[in-house]
Amino acid sequence: MRGGRMLGGITSAVALTMIVAAATAAPAELRAVGDWDVSVRVDQPRSRTAVLRVTPPQRVTVTAERHAGLPLFNPNTGGWVKGAQLLALRAQETTTPFLLEPDSLVLRAGPGADAETFRRGQDYEADLDWGTVGRLPGGRIAEGQPVFASYRYAPLRLDAVVLTRDGKLALRPGEPRSAAPSPPPPRAGERSLGNIWIPGRISKLGPEHLFPVLETAYPEPPKPKPTPAETRLPRTLKKLRAGEAVRILAWGDSVTDAGYLPNPGRERWQEQFVARLRDRFPRGKIELVTEAWGGRNTASYLAEPPGSPHNYREKVLGAKPDLVVSEFVNDAGLNPQQVQERYGRLLADFQAIGAEWIILTPHYVRPDWMGLNRELDVDDDPRPYVAGLREFAARHPVALADASRRYGRLWRQGLPYSTLMLNSINHPDARGMKLFADALMELFP
Repeated sequence: MRGGRMLGGITSAVALTMIVAAATAAPAELRAVGDWDVSVRVDQPRSRTAVLRVTPPQRVTVTAERHAGLPLFNPNTGGWVKGAQLLALRAQETTTPFLLEPDSLVLRAGPGADAETFRRGQDYEADLDWGTVGRLPGGRIAEGQPVFASYRYAPLRLDAVVLTRDGKLALRPGEPRSAAPSPPPPRAGERSLGNIWIPGRISKLGPEHLFPVLETAYPEPPKPKPTPAETRLPRTLKKLRAGEAVRILAWGDSVTDAGYLPNPGRERWQEQFVARLRDRFPRGKIELVTEAWGGRNTASYLAEPPGSPHNYREKVLGAKPDLVVSEFVNDAGLNPQQVQERYGRLLADFQAIGAEWIILTPHYVRPDWMGLNRELDVDDDPRPYVAGLREFAARHPVALADASRRYGRLWRQGLPYSTLMLNSINHPDARGMKLFADALMELFP
């Protein structure tokens, strides 16, 4: 999503007009009518129309940002780790791409404008998409030499369109942020009609930036009878109802570790899930164990030797769980056949120790990493891995908590799903973690 280009996959009718149909309110219409103007129309309780002026992306100037030293530029890794990160672009351990104005970056030997200016391609190299810089061998920047960076960037922003208590249409600007912006919440008596997505450096508004509220929440399906827990997790459910001890193992990657959250002890998906499970089954004696390894996948665990901190047999099977709940967005490179092979092995191991299993489908990640070029109209997860998980769970005695479906409908709630990513790539915030817990609780009676 760059510049003012229309994103593929959106029909011309949708591109021109977005219809908002909130579940308990009148329909409304959002339409781009100029570079920075949005026409808003609601027909109930009475017809009204307004053209709202959206503030263009804020251009922020950073002057003489000090870096104690630059590493050598590494062109053979992810853009956010090719060199030192420009501080204003940081999003947790990464940077947010496409915020930096490429022609604005200047590196100097001192904080003043008259200090020696370094040359890109001779003294340093930069990834101008991701906003990272590193020195070059033979250049004038010595190891450990302080460098001062000046540049301009445009932060992310999510503006809210609301119907006020007195029946007026209003635009509320959101707080500019380098990652995970939130729209201003509606005030008492107001209704949110939609959000305007400002993804950094754009030259004008397009239909891809209009996120009307089509539904106020995920449409929870009726619980089947019997429920998935009754058919796929009978031993766990029996223990919960009888007030017996249940050990739950949350097994996954950095999303399960989630040490990046402000309050991981309460905000991680497994913490939210177990807290709600205890409320639903107050007699149950639930013990939560977490085994997580950032940047790794199931193959990484299987390859670890005995004695390793993340050896599969010792740390996963050796935990002797009653219930395993697995989350591996880092397995997303698997195709359905590979899912059948690897997850079939895991299932056999879990059955051998008497453990039941819930597989979490993964959250949505950066659109280009998923083969998407948009964040609207993305109900269907295009990843073969997700299709493979759904097929595997349908063929085997495994429960599936389909968080992916919930992420795919965020756009219907007025939210670009990337605004829930604290690192602008694949680390959900507490709201995103809640979607996992919601999908898990859907399984239980």
